[in-house]
Amino acid sequence: MTIAPNGRPPFRADHIGSLLRPPALRRAFREYAAGTLSDDAFRVAQDAAIRDVVKLQADCGLQVATDGEFRRISYWEKFVRLTEGLVVREANFKFHDEHGHESEFTAPYAEAKVGRGAPITLDEFTFLKTETRATPKITMPAPSTMHLYRYRDFADPKAYLDARAFFADLGKVYQQEIADLAKAGCRYVQLDEVALAMLCDPAARARLAADGVDAEGLVDLYVDAINEAVKERSADMVIGIHMCRGNYKGMYLSEGGYDSVAEKLFGRADVNHFLLEFDTPRAGDFAPLRFLPKNKGVVLGLVSSKLPQLEPMDTLKRRADEAAKYVDAARLAISPQCGFASTMGGNPVTEADERAKLKLCVDAGRAIWG
Repeated sequence: MTIAPNGRPPFRADHIGSLLRPPALRRAFREYAAGTLSDDAFRVAQDAAIRDVVKLQADCGLQVATDGEFRRISYWEKFVRLTEGLVVREANFKFHDEHGHESEFTAPYAEAKVGRGAPITLDEFTFLKTETRATPKITMPAPSTMHLYRYRDFADPKAYLDARAFFADLGKVYQQEIADLAKAGCRYVQLDEVALAMLCDPAARARLAADGVDAEGLVDLYVDAINEAVKERSADMVIGIHMCRGNYKGMYLSEGGYDSVAEKLFGRADVNHFLLEFDTPRAGDFAPLRFLPKNKGVVLGLVSSKLPQLEPMDTLKRRADEAAKYVDAARLAISPQCGFASTMGGNPVTEADERAKLKLCVDAGRAIWG
């Protein structure tokens, strides 16, 4: 399938990538971790689950397909596991919800110089492309994932004293991975950007300021890191940036509209389109879209992946019309605001809810834009 050129997202209906892991797959991960399931049997379980979820996407009418991130424990786990120099430590932030409940999580940490020890997502793509007639999309954590969750203590000082030196090495990992994906036929890559979304939150900025960290400097650093990661991509590869406020069992990491990062991110990031969360008032209004250059598109994350209730079609149409006041309708699309399972546990929705939400996006794309 031909990917649309710059200025419009590839499809009027998209999704963010992660999908609910079925019970058999979650069981296979547990058994594999316990050493009671062989490598071959684990791969067979993953392959079977991926075939089923590819069919689910096709049944919903989607023109794009992912493997549901079914070969990963979380959206960044596999990237960290297969990148030399990265390990896992506790994060400095916590997930929370509107009721004040909190949950700790882990974060990447550079204990040594980073490098691409092995292909990271290539096996995901090579299998996925044989199982779908749709356009296969590969997702990866954005480079900032490896930095902000621990910010000042992101690396062993013997490895990196300077964040820009770290991102220069990390950028080579992405460049090599994207080059191999391109050789295998991949034409759509999505980077999941949580850190820049967190820098939209006044509370997160205040915490950083209290620790002597310049949040505005981090915005520049992270946009530059994106550009370094994708700078060697082929001309026909589409790059999307998903702005994510955190997604763990219905909890989130941050809130706030895109105003504080929009001009730099939309204007300077060398990507084709942005997949933006707009599912709750926490995401702010559409006004920051005025900073979007005319050669870049937006996928409006209007459908919640965290709640089972279906959004009314009239509401989706009205909100798409509101966004069109800032961005030409030809450059708009629709999706869930985030994935359904950024981690193994997934969001508090069922597979039937997931299916209904994905189909709603397809139906809304047709109803709104034809």
